[in-house]
Amino acid sequence: MLQGHRVILRADFEGVKGKVALLSGGGSGHEPAHAGYVGRGMLTGAIAGPVFTSPPVGSIVAAIRTVAQAGAEGVLLIVKNYTGDRLNFGLALERARGEGTKVEMVVIGDDCAFSLPKKAGRRGLCGTVLIHKIAGALAEEGKSLKEILHIVESAAIRIGTLGVSLSPCSVPGAGPTFKLAPDELELGLGIHGEAGVRRGKMMSSDEVVKVMMDHMTDPSSQSRVELSPGDTVILVVNNLGGLSCLELQIVASSAVHCLEGRGVQIQRAMVGSFMTALEMSGVSLTIMKCTPELLLLFDSETSAPAWPRISRFPVTGQTRIFQCAPESTTYEESKPDTMSVQVYSRVLGRVCLALLALEEELNDLDRAAGDGDCGSTHARAAHAIQNWMNSQQVPSHPAKLLMALSQVLLEKMGGTSGALYSLFLTAAARPLQSMSGPQAWASAMDDGIEAMKRFGGAEPGDRTMLDPLCATSGVLQSLRTPGCDLMQTLSLAVQRATEAADSTRHMTAGAGRASYIGSSSLNRPDPGAVAVAAVLKGIMEGLEKK
Repeated sequence: MLQGHRVILRADFEGVKGKVALLSGGGSGHEPAHAGYVGRGMLTGAIAGPVFTSPPVGSIVAAIRTVAQAGAEGVLLIVKNYTGDRLNFGLALERARGEGTKVEMVVIGDDCAFSLPKKAGRRGLCGTVLIHKIAGALAEEGKSLKEILHIVESAAIRIGTLGVSLSPCSVPGAGPTFKLAPDELELGLGIHGEAGVRRGKMMSSDEVVKVMMDHMTDPSSQSRVELSPGDTVILVVNNLGGLSCLELQIVASSAVHCLEGRGVQIQRAMVGSFMTALEMSGVSLTIMKCTPELLLLFDSETSAPAWPRISRFPVTGQTRIFQCAPESTTYEESKPDTMSVQVYSRVLGRVCLALLALEEELNDLDRAAGDGDCGSTHARAAHAIQNWMNSQQVPSHPAKLLMALSQVLLEKMGGTSGALYSLFLTAAARPLQSMSGPQAWASAMDDGIEAMKRFGGAEPGDRTMLDPLCATSGVLQSLRTPGCDLMQTLSLAVQRATEAADSTRHMTAGAGRASYIGSSSLNRPDPGAVAVAAVLKGIMEGLEKK
């Protein structure tokens, strides 16, 4: 920074010796312009004025003197076309020339808003940033001041910019610079809060971009960008300050598709905040018709912090679709086991009926700590399983069955519950791929619980569905003992699960949405735990029924 002035200089500005120095600037409020473009391969320095006010002549002269004394082989001033900027930079240029410094100035006017530009000419907008880049690359190559001036003047007439906004901006200490109704947008506004040339009703991103492109390329406009099918361009989608990244990307997609629809090839695209207007909720589109030479300059390296890392490939709105890899399984089911299919169908039927019967009770329990939809979520899962059973053959291989149920619940149940059930079933299916018999189901329960603990973050005692599951797991360990009575074990497991679910009324929630509510508010069982106990009871009843 230059002492006593609002001037930012390259940290290595002494390295400008023997090369042309580039200076730019303007009022504050357009960040990251212009200070963000100071660096090797772009600007040597930037001079800032107060908000929306041209920098003082003295600061501009001081910056010119500093780079000249550092050995610069001439100085180029890059100025946006505004009266104050032209006057102050122009006066500084004359003073510096009077001191013997070789100085030139290029004035950038890329605004496409006015069909018949006023006497002051087209305003300087975001296209100025592209000139910073091109001039910076040329200076880094060691081009002379005369050569750089000629190339950037030729490049500047190939650039057009147009802005649109959903709101004005507010200068600190003052109110909005103009007023817009909530359902209106302003086309062709400036970057200092000036109203635009046309006001219209809210419309979709595709429609807005089409209006902008039509305006920018209108054959009757003297400010138009000459754009024809087959042309190659650089596109800049610039956030005027208040748009979210999501909104900006939507506009960028619309712009790419619009240009491609006109037969224009987009060689490069920049999307981000490059020249803003404080907090204005708007966007500007900049198009520069490019040549191979300009593209090389655009692609050259720079250390300027605000210049994005841009892919050096043409941009297209076409989507490249890759085929999904086929699902691989380690089990084979050459011939379905009819008996197993009947048992699984009966068990699933009982589970679904149990969950549907509990819908209102679970919703009521969930209102104490959630959004009151636990019962509806489980009912949705029950209906999804019923529809799945009616639409296809139930697998007889246990691993395939659990994987299929996992997918159904993940897609149809929704919410955290759907993800947790799906996670449990996916992990539980793993030991069933290579094991069979009661001990395999004990291992399946253990693996499912471990996956829920690992990825869900809960532990037994946290007042969640894990509490009845862990109580059940402890009982099912006896299935590993040869000769164990299956139904007697299941009956005891369901009893323990029901007790564990009821005991959650006395627990302090340690995970899930209920953990954000004081324990004094939770004097009823956890609805997820009650649902799990009901599922386990339904499994037992399905196995009992002959």
